[in-house]
Amino acid sequence: MTKKQKKNLLRIITASAMMIGFLFVPVTGWWRLLLFLVPYLIIGYDILIKAVKGVIHLQPFDECLLMSIATVGAIVVAVIKNSDYYEAIAVMLFYQIGEWFQSYAVGKSRKNITELMDIRPDFANIEVDGKLEQVDPDEVEPGTVIVVQPGEKIPIDGLVVEGSSSLNTCALTGESVPRNVHEGDEVISGCINLSGVLRVKTTRAFEDSTVSKILELVENASSRKSKSENFISKFARVYTPVVVLSALALAVLPPLLMMMFGGDPSWGRWIYRALTFLVISCPCALVISIPLSFFAGIGGASREGVLVKGSNYLEMLAKTRTVVFDKTGTLTRGVFEVTAVHPELVDEHTLLHLAAHVERYSTHPIAASLKAAYPNEADDCRIRDVEEVAGHGVRAVVNDEVISVGNAKMMRTVGADIRSCPHCLKKKHSGSVVHIARGSTYLGHIVISDIIKDSSEQAVRELKHAGVKQTVMLTGDTAHAAETVAETLHIDEIYSELLPEDKVEKLEEIMEKHSGVTAFVGDGINDAPVLSRADVGIAMGAMGSDAAIEAADIVLMDDDPLKISQAIRISRKCMRIVTENIWFSIGVKLLCLVLGAFGIANMWVAIFADVGVMVIAVLNAIRALCVRRNAGQPESRTSE
Repeated sequence: MTKKQKKNLLRIITASAMMIGFLFVPVTGWWRLLLFLVPYLIIGYDILIKAVKGVIHLQPFDECLLMSIATVGAIVVAVIKNSDYYEAIAVMLFYQIGEWFQSYAVGKSRKNITELMDIRPDFANIEVDGKLEQVDPDEVEPGTVIVVQPGEKIPIDGLVVEGSSSLNTCALTGESVPRNVHEGDEVISGCINLSGVLRVKTTRAFEDSTVSKILELVENASSRKSKSENFISKFARVYTPVVVLSALALAVLPPLLMMMFGGDPSWGRWIYRALTFLVISCPCALVISIPLSFFAGIGGASREGVLVKGSNYLEMLAKTRTVVFDKTGTLTRGVFEVTAVHPELVDEHTLLHLAAHVERYSTHPIAASLKAAYPNEADDCRIRDVEEVAGHGVRAVVNDEVISVGNAKMMRTVGADIRSCPHCLKKKHSGSVVHIARGSTYLGHIVISDIIKDSSEQAVRELKHAGVKQTVMLTGDTAHAAETVAETLHIDEIYSELLPEDKVEKLEEIMEKHSGVTAFVGDGINDAPVLSRADVGIAMGAMGSDAAIEAADIVLMDDDPLKISQAIRISRKCMRIVTENIWFSIGVKLLCLVLGAFGIANMWVAIFADVGVMVIAVLNAIRALCVRRNAGQPESRTSE
């Protein structure tokens, strides 16, 4: 609880105790008025000040003015009728209680955002003359080796050059299971080092690191308002002056009409009704609970590693009916692995051994996968005359024998007959086929494929359960590779062999073809145009490119496609809460306004219509913080 909340709670308790105590004090007349003004001013001085400031700045029509007019008017009526003043104090008291609940709720919903802000590192360790010096992360240049000790946050994105450890990524991804890292692994800023000392070579400046990007997204999220929030803002600007004028008319017109027809004007009764009407009409529940619902929804999503850049995107996501995927890096890992070895004349070990030797000095992703499949290629073999043939492959002399590793064109160049391979004749491969030849003798081939992420199949299935009607995949990969992935994941439509500009054109066709909101999920720099064009752009944040993250509306911090359906469920729950609060608040208000105008509702009903409805709406809004995870994931820290 903040100091301000404690102070307001103390005011509420003090004013309540004084109001109850003064009811039994035998004082009458003006002394009784002065006595009751003490708790009234204790609990309401700030509201009165805000109302006066609103009038001075020509922006009077807000709930502070309504509460001030209603309570001061109630005191005047009590003086005229020579009755007690507890109703006026009770109205202000219960209003402040509602405000306190609202403040507490906002503080609770901000907690996740505050925890997220704690990922900002305060310093980076640089080793100088054998000693560690703490410097501002902004001062660290890319390529600098920094030291991250146990318990410290990784300040800047980089590559581990020495050491191994476990990292707490909970604040970034929502996952409680630590991630193990070793030499050669990439690490992102904001993670907490749990065990060993790490030496990290920075790959970015601090301002371009993951932690800076996240904080920027979160800080700017509240500036992008949804249609519901904009509607409520416009509604309040029109609604408040209308009800003030209506209350004035209710206080003046009926008595004047009665005077015209010779009846008793009963000014006190109609003024009391008008004051009750004003208290009932306060739009606090709407003005407070709707933005709070979106804020809580964004906070709940961020806890689970889903960063939403604004409530307008949360609203759009709830209407999503079509989800379009990029393939590589989104549904697949984007890392090539050896998935099959088909030798001819030699065994599998020898085939991998030769391929890894030839590719030893290449930086191509295919070369990396071959070296990973046979990591012990650095033996006594003599390698010389390494030659990379553009568009064909790599040739080298291994132990005085010419070994060629490449595609079918390379094999034709060296005179190796790949038709002798039964696997090539009988089966099409979903990955890349790397052929190996010794001189002109064909030795076999190795299949290298991009592996489907473990959660991709469940992610597509969960989207169907979440109400998504159509799933589509766009890829620049070959038709057969795309068909294999789509068949495995049960994706409805596929479009393959697309250039980046083709993806935009194809997305527009899909958006015309299918009704409802279309979301695109991608991770590469070539996905940025498509992410911008989609109704909702969703980027993979951990390994995705900066351009994709900048262009997207929603960022998944752990690159898990399963989080997409979770984000949709969060958004739809948030919109249900928003709708409930709108209908409940307006419905109760209208009913009580009618009852108040006819004198059926007294000031206590008005208090419920104002404060009670606000408290109920705020408590309902807090539910947006609670997130239920997908089936198959670990239980969330909170449940719906």
